[in-house]
Amino acid sequence: MSPFRALYRLQLGPGLGFAQARALVPYLRALGVSHLYLSPSLQARPGSTHGYDVIDPTRVSEDLGGEEELRALCREAPGVVLDIVPNHMAVDDANPFWADEELRARFFDLDPETGAHRRFFTIDDLAGVRVEDAEVFGATHRKVLELVGEGLVDGVRVDHPDGLARPREYLERLRAEGVEHVWVEKILASDEELRGWPVDGTTGYEFLNDVLGVFVEPAAEEPLTALYRELTGETRGFAEVAEEAKREQARTDLRPEVERLRRLLDEATLEDALASFHVYRTYVEPETGRVKAQDREEVARAGVSGRLARVLVLDDQGHDEFVTRFQQTTGAVMAKGVEDTAFYRYNRLLALNDVGGDPGCFGLSLAGFHERNARRRPASLLTTFTHDTKRSADVRARLAALTCVPAEWAALVRSVGLGDGIDPNDAYHVLQTVVGAWPLEPERLDAYVEKALREGKRTSGWVEPDVEVERRVQEYGLGLLASGEVERFVRLLRPLGRRIALGQLLLKLTSPGVPDLYQGDELEALALVDPDNRRPVDFARRAVLLDELRAGSGPTEETEKLYLTWKTLELRARRPEAFAGSYEPVDLGPEVCAFVRGGEVLVVVPVREVPLPEAGSGWRAVLETSGVGLFER
Repeated sequence: MSPFRALYRLQLGPGLGFAQARALVPYLRALGVSHLYLSPSLQARPGSTHGYDVIDPTRVSEDLGGEEELRALCREAPGVVLDIVPNHMAVDDANPFWADEELRARFFDLDPETGAHRRFFTIDDLAGVRVEDAEVFGATHRKVLELVGEGLVDGVRVDHPDGLARPREYLERLRAEGVEHVWVEKILASDEELRGWPVDGTTGYEFLNDVLGVFVEPAAEEPLTALYRELTGETRGFAEVAEEAKREQARTDLRPEVERLRRLLDEATLEDALASFHVYRTYVEPETGRVKAQDREEVARAGVSGRLARVLVLDDQGHDEFVTRFQQTTGAVMAKGVEDTAFYRYNRLLALNDVGGDPGCFGLSLAGFHERNARRRPASLLTTFTHDTKRSADVRARLAALTCVPAEWAALVRSVGLGDGIDPNDAYHVLQTVVGAWPLEPERLDAYVEKALREGKRTSGWVEPDVEVERRVQEYGLGLLASGEVERFVRLLRPLGRRIALGQLLLKLTSPGVPDLYQGDELEALALVDPDNRRPVDFARRAVLLDELRAGSGPTEETEKLYLTWKTLELRARRPEAFAGSYEPVDLGPEVCAFVRGGEVLVVVPVREVPLPEAGSGWRAVLETSGVGLFER
């Protein structure tokens, strides 16, 4: 097994199957990647663009090339990590476990009263699987365990563990079956610790928000907040907006889940209780009677009613199924209320509106960043861009750069205006989007506006879309794309955003953990929420540019991210003991993030626009480019 140096995520689907992925192996080896990180590869619905709608977990996807092609890819790749989906499968007659009524009752989480299935969030055609049942686990994991057991797959990423009835038990079963390396797609609150599960760590959303936070200028909070309130009339903080959105979701889109809970325990304040939690879920185990101190604390912090609180911490016995279902549902309320609603309503600074983030928290101190890095699990993933992020790392970086020029930004907003006949909050969202992702094709902006308005559920929505409202906002956005004033502002902002993008990239590649590179992100990637972030990548261009760099060409504006990635991963390959070693913050002033790894590698990243400080005697430069520095002894 190759040591985990860096993962490279590939979004398999039409146009990128196993054979095409195998053709990329020489380029990814040259880049310094240790593992290909594959999106779900078991049999999904024909034509699936993501693989999460599995119809047969016992077979490798024929659409992606079939099992022999996957095996060939695994043999040729330096290493492979596979994304797996234990929580749900597609509701489809082509799914043998769904089509057979007897199997359906055994394999899927059905309400015995109504026959309705537990959904994946609000998606009706994805049904929750009873993976806590040993027979169900065995049948749905046989192929994955076979690939791991043969040494073809080195580890797995577990999708949505918070949907499972018994997450700890599931992860322990994976470990007992020989899956040594596991990462969980667990979204942690800023003050929440990952439970003591047998996993290498999370998929890294907490790092995504931490690393961006150090580049957010705290002095800009007051003027940007005042500007947002002036323009939109929104005087509430994010927490209040999110609370409202969670309650809405509990009462509307997630009503079937709430009704099932109410049949188990008739509690008048159920919707409010589900929306009151500050974390995705608790992990009380009715089947074992296990209640951790963290669970009691979170139930108390949520402030639920006395009777319900007693039930949720098992002080009031006899409600085991309710407790399990309640915990599965709070995660859905959080995800749908915050990520898929409030993040599209509260638009003070869109750089902060990403998975696992708190838009009400305006940045992170250097001391806070160092403290979180020091306690991060050594093999946890470090990400800045995934298939689920609302924006790519480069877009977020450019939007974070608005905090460097708040007065100029306010002048632009007042000059171009927020349009006539459209909601000012929608317009402000679109203006930030255009500035962050410029240059942006009109059809991509139109698609984003449609999704953003429908997710926000204020002026349009998925159930009853207001296409006339959407059209007016789209026209406003298209006008911004044609604005010379907006283009001039982007030219001012772009170098500031690029500095932040390169800084957070170097921190990702050198902090404690395993860097996760998203496909194509080694060049500037200005992507919005899916499906925009799953567009085809020009790998041929990237391979040519990397060859030129390896042949001695100096980095250019186009290749500076590629150069930094290659040189840093090359250093990680040469000095693995340093990156497996200690993490020691270095004080180079209040505007510079610096630390030493294993006593042998020095990382220096200015978080404000200041010159790169001297490394001092005894350090040899590995790279000093675009305002960041990497040195070794």
